Amino acid sequence: MHQPIKKVVIAGGGTAGWMAAATLGKVLGKTLDITLVESDEIGTVGVGEATIPTILTLHEVLKIKEQDFLSAVQGTFKLGISFENWRDVGEDYIHSFGFTGKDHWAAGFQHFWLRGQQLGMVKEYGEYCAEWLAAKQNRFAVLPNLTLNYAYHFDSSLYAKFLRGIAEENGVVRREGKIAEVRQNPFNGYISELQLSDGAVIDGDFFIDCTGFRGLLIEQTLSAGYDDWTHWLPSDRAVAVQTESVGPPIPYTRAIAREAGWQWRIPLQHRVGNGLVFSSKFWSEDEATEQLLSNVQGARITDPRVIRFQTGTRRAHWKKNCVAMGLSSGFMEPLESTSIHLIQRSVIRLLQMFPHDGVRTPDVNEFNQQMQFEMDNIRDFIILHYHVTNRRDTPFWRHCASMEIPDSLKHRIELFKQSGRVFKVPTELFGENSWVQVMLGQGLVPEQYHPIVDMMSQEELKSFLEGIKGSVGNMVAQLPEHQQFINHYCSIPTSAVPQSRSA
Repeated sequence: MHQPIKKVVIAGGGTAGWMAAATLGKVLGKTLDITLVESDEIGTVGVGEATIPTILTLHEVLKIKEQDFLSAVQGTFKLGISFENWRDVGEDYIHSFGFTGKDHWAAGFQHFWLRGQQLGMVKEYGEYCAEWLAAKQNRFAVLPNLTLNYAYHFDSSLYAKFLRGIAEENGVVRREGKIAEVRQNPFNGYISELQLSDGAVIDGDFFIDCTGFRGLLIEQTLSAGYDDWTHWLPSDRAVAVQTESVGPPIPYTRAIAREAGWQWRIPLQHRVGNGLVFSSKFWSEDEATEQLLSNVQGARITDPRVIRFQTGTRRAHWKKNCVAMGLSSGFMEPLESTSIHLIQRSVIRLLQMFPHDGVRTPDVNEFNQQMQFEMDNIRDFIILHYHVTNRRDTPFWRHCASMEIPDSLKHRIELFKQSGRVFKVPTELFGENSWVQVMLGQGLVPEQYHPIVDMMSQEELKSFLEGIKGSVGNMVAQLPEHQQFINHYCSIPTSAVPQSRSA
């Protein structure tokens, strides 16, 4: 006998909890009783400040007006990520969100570019991508006749607050309190209720675990298990600090490789988010903090704080009547800004498979298989940045270059190296252009290009490449500066700008 799902309880707030609450409330709020339990005393990690374009789909579901959202979260626009010192010290490239050039049905644009490069006709691969060029020139706009692929930078604590407003408008009830005990049905082991520290009891038919790294429901109660990926992704710490802006925000995230990790810079309207992801095997927390503070710009708004993590994935994201979302489901370091995307995917998948007439094994298995596939794909993409590099200047980078990597990634690298080819499985997050940009950017040069390119004469190839470059240049030339567009579109009042602390 399956138990119909009428009451959903979300354990924990933050970005994950309120994203789940807002979406479930918007889509199923009229048929469900949804309660979110969180404590003001328990802080959130709160550094997930950069996103990827898939977030726009979620916002369409929630019917969010972009200008209102960006003003509320003090956000800016993001066209990609600048990777500095990754291929080698002093070298950089941009992984942009756009499409580069024009593909032929038999061969991607990279094959035409490779031939052009051999003939001395081309320089940067990104010059044939509007988002790349706009990022380089610090330009941006949302215009009906000019389509750019973009995402956002925003203040994650303000984003959670914004989503909370949407959730409560759609009937979600917030309960303040710490969870003291998780109770289970003695017959089937399903979670039945949460007892709070004040003695209150919250019962439910289905539970969503957004309790962060500790995984109070999915791990501490249901023992779902965890696959540790530290042997592939050695970073296990981050130190974060907020600083005042020293100039207009740029429309991309900066990921700057350091001696034993990498530093992020995320420009918001009112401040800059900074952090250093590193491996404790190669740097102490004090060394990493010193490295970060010596490489930030502007006066500090907050004190630096260290976040410890273990990269990996929960073996079962959905177990019994509980789904883990956010950090409780696993952790992928923020190199490609995938944390919020993974929350979104979990929420959307749950909605697609929602067990309204009770939990059924095929749904659970399918959900877990899809999440596992997605996690593996993102994991491989992130490992690529560390492993394919010319850097051998520190023990950390020598370790990354020589380490064993998953067979799935090994295949992708060899395929591209030998033939210039990249293939995408339909449900993967990162498309062919992302893989091409990063593999070329990291210094991987294919040994050959597709023979169809030689069907063009050199003059035809030159005309083809120059035509694309010209149209990209003309489009970007129409865009205003990023700050100018923000001022017009979604600026925040100066009263919202935080004051620095004394350094």
